[in-house]
Amino acid sequence: MMPGILCRSAMNTFQKLRPLTNSKCNSTLIFGIETSCDDTGCAIINEEGNIIAESLKSQNLVHLRNGGIIPDVAQDLHRKYIEPTVTETLLKANLLMKDISAIAVTVKPGLPLSLAVGMKYAKHLARVNAKPIIPIHHMEAHALTVRMEHNVNFPYLVLLISGGHCLLAVVQNINKFLLLGKSIDMAPGELFDKIARRMKLRNVPELSTMCGGQAVETAALRATNPEMFNLPIPLVQVKDCNFSFNGLKTSVLYHLRKKEKEHKVVADALIPEISNLCCAALIATTKHLVHRTQRAMQFCSINNLIPENNKRKLFNNNTVHSRLDCLIKLVTSKIMTKYKFTLVLN
Repeated sequence: MMPGILCRSAMNTFQKLRPLTNSKCNSTLIFGIETSCDDTGCAIINEEGNIIAESLKSQNLVHLRNGGIIPDVAQDLHRKYIEPTVTETLLKANLLMKDISAIAVTVKPGLPLSLAVGMKYAKHLARVNAKPIIPIHHMEAHALTVRMEHNVNFPYLVLLISGGHCLLAVVQNINKFLLLGKSIDMAPGELFDKIARRMKLRNVPELSTMCGGQAVETAALRATNPEMFNLPIPLVQVKDCNFSFNGLKTSVLYHLRKKEKEHKVVADALIPEISNLCCAALIATTKHLVHRTQRAMQFCSINNLIPENNKRKLFNNNTVHSRLDCLIKLVTSKIMTKYKFTLVLN
């Protein structure tokens, strides 16, 4: 999650805390700290929601070499980067901590060891500088960011996809959310990380510096026969809005092992059909996401959770980019028309 998003989410909460602050700065300034996973991020925003300064220390290349995120390693890197990142952000803004009105920090969800670093440092800054702390649920922050870039009124339906989470919810107000469904096993980002590692995509030079989702997406663009592999769509017969990606992972790995045996693939070699398999995985994931979202729209319509004149559905994606965005937009067009929703990509 980008630290700017965290800060913007905190600004509304700060209005209630404003009497507590002793900032001598004329405008309200929020300092945000984000350490929920594998990036150390800080940002400062003003009360208009404009980012004054932002700094980010990425751990991506370290975790790529390890074949995935190791919580202990991520925590050590956060400890190394947190103070320099805070200092760098203040220098970019030409501000001192005494000019800051409040400190916002991600408290959940995320990797516990990573979250602990950001929370501990935020408490230290708040104690030393006598500043209030604003705890942030970063998935709720993602759900609210669309209102800063689009004219979307409450309530609206949101689909949030990230490396560690996948959920459907109705955003009823700034601090009121109705959860309709979530992943019962793993998130799409975890799915793509695991199949990318097992497919040995990092042995392809142009994919070697990409995360799992981006590598699968890029490989899928080279597919010559997307229908070569018939992957099952999870939970088709289950009448709720939850997600499941574990069975899809098992199916992908089954086809992968079958082809490796067929081609007698050894060591670091890849199967010739790797792009087609990546494309099949991407398409199956998209169909699953759209199917569960369709159920959520149907549920909202039946129970009148969203007024007819305010039917908006936000798709917020932090896992893969252009390909998945385009697929979801293409597949959902008819469904949106049926239930009179408007799709907003964020």
